[in-house]
Amino acid sequence: MALQVLCILNLLVATEDVLRSPGKATAAMLVPLVLALCTAAASAAVLEHTFKVGGTKITQLCMNSVIYTANQQLPGPTVEVTEGDTLVVHVVNESPYPLSLHCEETTRYAIIIGGANFGCGSTREHTPIDLGAIGTRAVVAESYARIFFRNSDTTHGVYQLRSGWNDGANKITQCPIQPSGNFTYRFNITGQEGTLWWHAHSSLLRATIYGALIIKPRNGPSGYPFSEPYEEIPILLGEWWNRNVDDVENDGYLTGLGPQISDALTINGMPGDQNPCKGSVMYEVEVEYGKTYLLRIINAAVNVELFFKVAGHTFTVVAADASYTKPYATDVIVIAPGQTVDALMNTTASPGRYYMAAHVFDSKTVAVPFDRSTVTGVVKYKGVSDYAPAAMSSSLPPHDDVVTAGRFYWSLTGLSRPSDPTVPTNVDHNMVVTFGLDQAPCAPDQTKCSGFALVAAMNRNSFQFPEKVSLLEALYKGVPGVYSEDFPDFPPPVQGFRKATAVKKVKYNDVVEVVLQSEEYSSALGTENHPIHLHGFDFFLLAQGLGRFNPAMKSKYNLVDPQVRNTVSVPAGGWAVIRFMANNPGMWFMHCHLDAHLPLGLAMVFEVLNGPAPNLLPPPPVDYPKCHG
Repeated sequence: MALQVLCILNLLVATEDVLRSPGKATAAMLVPLVLALCTAAASAAVLEHTFKVGGTKITQLCMNSVIYTANQQLPGPTVEVTEGDTLVVHVVNESPYPLSLHCEETTRYAIIIGGANFGCGSTREHTPIDLGAIGTRAVVAESYARIFFRNSDTTHGVYQLRSGWNDGANKITQCPIQPSGNFTYRFNITGQEGTLWWHAHSSLLRATIYGALIIKPRNGPSGYPFSEPYEEIPILLGEWWNRNVDDVENDGYLTGLGPQISDALTINGMPGDQNPCKGSVMYEVEVEYGKTYLLRIINAAVNVELFFKVAGHTFTVVAADASYTKPYATDVIVIAPGQTVDALMNTTASPGRYYMAAHVFDSKTVAVPFDRSTVTGVVKYKGVSDYAPAAMSSSLPPHDDVVTAGRFYWSLTGLSRPSDPTVPTNVDHNMVVTFGLDQAPCAPDQTKCSGFALVAAMNRNSFQFPEKVSLLEALYKGVPGVYSEDFPDFPPPVQGFRKATAVKKVKYNDVVEVVLQSEEYSSALGTENHPIHLHGFDFFLLAQGLGRFNPAMKSKYNLVDPQVRNTVSVPAGGWAVIRFMANNPGMWFMHCHLDAHLPLGLAMVFEVLNGPAPNLLPPPPVDYPKCHG
């Protein structure tokens, strides 16, 4: 109640000037809206969680292991919030490894009244309404400087507008939390709904430190643009190594060839019954006949795209990367690391036990080893015996079925509604970013390397992480010599790679279009799909294709109902075109979500400058971790 009173008092101050202004008719129309928002915001909750990251004993694949998890859980805790809530996560690092946590983030609408931010924005947004231009004034306490403008549409991930210090990208927006250290992440869950997730953003620890983050509509299930499901079921797909994943990563560096393939795949942390270890645990969910279930599917695997099916059932996809889509009917889900898919499943099959299953979609153009295991779970109808045999009435697609994968990825379209923002048409920066893997001489400390080591780059720049300060802190404090602002807009006409910490500088609210072009730098290595993930923004996915991008293809851009994502699987040797508005000051990482490629350099950073007040990067939190480099 106190927050509501404070909000209304500040609204009255603003209203006094609104009614005196030349544009009072236009501005006064917003007063009832803001008043309603005050009421809605007052009902928002502050939800606090503590994640203790430490060692966990587990028996998996007939082996005893110690892995590192959050709160002794694999997957980690599922966090459920309601749009408009504030989420506070206290991370206590009881592991021997430095780490950081990342939630896939975005921004949404902003209404600015006399310089005070009364909302939050999406990269799929119109320019914020600046009522200061028509004489409006508002005095808003710092502790309550946001009134939430909720659109019934969803966004992908945790809102990070002007809160990049909480993004969790290791050495980009923060230094890792040191062993025995702690850090508190604060997220305003505003204007957002959907299936999200959180994960470690430090080395291969992501393999076991991850969990679902689910944001429900403010007005409950009636806020969904589809019929209310009977139940919602998180499905987290992952990878499992029998060895300590830190050792796996270290050996990958020493050999120069990257980490070894995983020993198994998992569904909600369990490998299922299709492996040599008899008695392996398998995920099982009980359903009722004649109901509709919403599967919230997350690919938390480290290095592999996946096919996913449920025997005897079909899906209707209704969201991807936590952005609603037009309903798309399919019997198979294709999902890249970092992505989420929401799919409705009707339980109208003959009551029984049915396998759910996933295995690798291998897009590589040369033959290299990959995890050929199949992970299984069970959908069991209520009343059916636990010992009834599970049915797999149809098989998963072949591992190399690029046709099925392409059909799924390219068939999705965004759900366009009258209140939704449109694709920005005036582009300030046109970029072509090529990327791929190549061979390089072994480094002196790669003691197990023979012949060559893998290297990766974007526009011939192989990204190097800073050591003693994060990029965001260097930007905020003006620390020299940490990074260069010369990431090229186009691939340079040179051979070889430059190791550099290079960023692309853009102004606040600039519109950026990027052609992401997959390259084959080495015939011995070939190419593969690369899931490219952008921090800080959602983007419009305007087009995708095979082969080389041709500017003539711009006439085929989908500017009406494109997918809205923050991770796109760029096809092997192909391309994708994304467009976003840089309305979020800070340092924002764009990288391949195949974690094996990140230390090789397949990344770059967008430096987004401050806008007019209040669109400024705030000071770092008092408990901001320090680097130890």
